[in-house]
Amino acid sequence: MNDVYVLLSIVAMGAVTFMIRALPFLGGRWLKQSPVARRVGVFLPPAIMALLTVHSVVDLGFAAAGQLLPAIVSVLVALALQVYARQPLASIAAATVLYMLWTQLAA
Repeated sequence: MNDVYVLLSIVAMGAVTFMIRALPFLGGRWLKQSPVARRVGVFLPPAIMALLTVHSVVDLGFAAAGQLLPAIVSVLVALALQVYARQPLASIAAATVLYMLWTQLAA
């Protein structure tokens, strides 16, 4: 491989990455007015969080059965705090602290 090929590859990857990240800003007006984008914006974040949570707990249950109960209780605490306070960062932080303390002190 010559240096020009490597340099052009890096420039092309940088341009594609820049365009992917700039596209939402360029289409901002359309996204604000689109009912499909609004619906996706409401539905997608909770769906992704639920998918990641279920995936993590299921994988944890198969890997280390002793850590399954703290994981499930922490998920329920995060869910309860989210329903009660509607503060995602506080819910995630509280559940993470609970899980880490439980698993570290029980060991």
